[in-house]
Amino acid sequence: MVQYPMTANGAAKLRTELEHLKTVTRPEIVKAIAEAREHGDLKENAEYHAAREQQGFCEGRIQDIEAKLSNAQIIDVTKINNSGKVIFGSTVTIVNVDTDEEVTYKIVGDDEANIKVNMISVSSPIARGLIGKMLDDEISIVTPGGTIDYEIIKVSYVA
Repeated sequence: MVQYPMTANGAAKLRTELEHLKTVTRPEIVKAIAEAREHGDLKENAEYHAAREQQGFCEGRIQDIEAKLSNAQIIDVTKINNSGKVIFGSTVTIVNVDTDEEVTYKIVGDDEANIKVNMISVSSPIARGLIGKMLDDEISIVTPGGTIDYEIIKVSYVA
């Protein structure tokens, strides 16, 4: 059985999405299918086929979320004593040794990752390079553009 690591916030967002799919989206699709059936011949009814396709996507997403939540390993870093070690769920500020460019990342599960808000997947190259390292460590991370040297300047365990 595959365990899916996720933060407490990530699990809450998935539960919210699941609730929305079951209570809002699913009934809307059932209503759309019923309306499309009233239009007659189902073989040539584009509305019916579109609604059925939408239903398939919705049911697939519901199953996907339920499977991930049932196999979730929820990690709440706010309950862990901060030792300065980079772990899943921690927020890490690193500085590029060459350019002095500073960036902060939160290491999260695959479903939560969103680079636009600096939330990186635990399986990303940067996160894999950071996990297990300590505050003030210098690390080299291999990226598609080459190897980059960083220094870890801050590690925090926040929600």
